[in-house]
Amino acid sequence: MIQTKRKPVSVGEMLREEFLLPLGLTQTALAEAMGVERRLVNELCRDRRAITADTALMLARVFGNTPDFWLNMQRRSDLWQALNDPRRRQRIERSRPLHQAA
Repeated sequence: MIQTKRKPVSVGEMLREEFLLPLGLTQTALAEAMGVERRLVNELCRDRRAITADTALMLARVFGNTPDFWLNMQRRSDLWQALNDPRRRQRIERSRPLHQAA
């Protein structure tokens, strides 16, 4: 299983450092642009909420990028977390490939 030791940039960090700060946007302004409650944006920025397909579509629309950008970032973070949490890693490693008859 391929694994990187370096933790990927989180969605929250990317949102804060590469979008909100450079654009001078507040969480409230982003929430209004997305048409959601400020709490949702705050939870994203604090890495307390994962990106869903709906959220990815909204962020892509607001920032003019793609939903895949946001979903791929979430996927990388999720995979890293699963592989770097000892309990989760142990559970994953209990699984075995199915043997196919030739």
